[in-house]
Amino acid sequence: MKTIKTTMVLALVLFLTPVISNAQESTLKFENADSALNLVRTYVNALQAADIAKMSATLDSNAMIYGLGSGLDSLTVAEHTIYYKKSTDDYKHVISGDLYLPVKVTDNWNEGEWVLTWGTNTITNKETENTIVIPYHIASLVANGKIIMMRYFYDSSNIMKNTGWTLIPPKK
Repeated sequence: MKTIKTTMVLALVLFLTPVISNAQESTLKFENADSALNLVRTYVNALQAADIAKMSATLDSNAMIYGLGSGLDSLTVAEHTIYYKKSTDDYKHVISGDLYLPVKVTDNWNEGEWVLTWGTNTITNKETENTIVIPYHIASLVANGKIIMMRYFYDSSNIMKNTGWTLIPPKK
């Protein structure tokens, strides 16, 4: 009898306890979706055109860019400008297969208006004509008509191998 009462009390407590969840709410349709998408598209198109000033103009003055050069780095707008100035001086960038998805996230740590973009960046060394194909994903957080944060994701080992680095596996 005691076991039945304990079970009933536990069931009642669990029933009356609100469920705590880390689930986020998101939507693909929001007021600034088109303008956010066009802003990120402008950034990507400016990279292909080697228009660093136009790329930088899409960024908020305090924007942070993560994932260029390695997975743990972060760049300020000024450092981003230097990075891409050198890149476009040395390489021609051709973007293909690009896809853009605006999404608004609420009720979570990553709350905000995001544009997710995927594509392929084929870069060709202007001196050697060596070509590297780089599939990429960028998550851009947009606020007040500017990109305030970017997170780049791509296979950096692909780039290292194609630029002459030798990757040696660890000894067992």
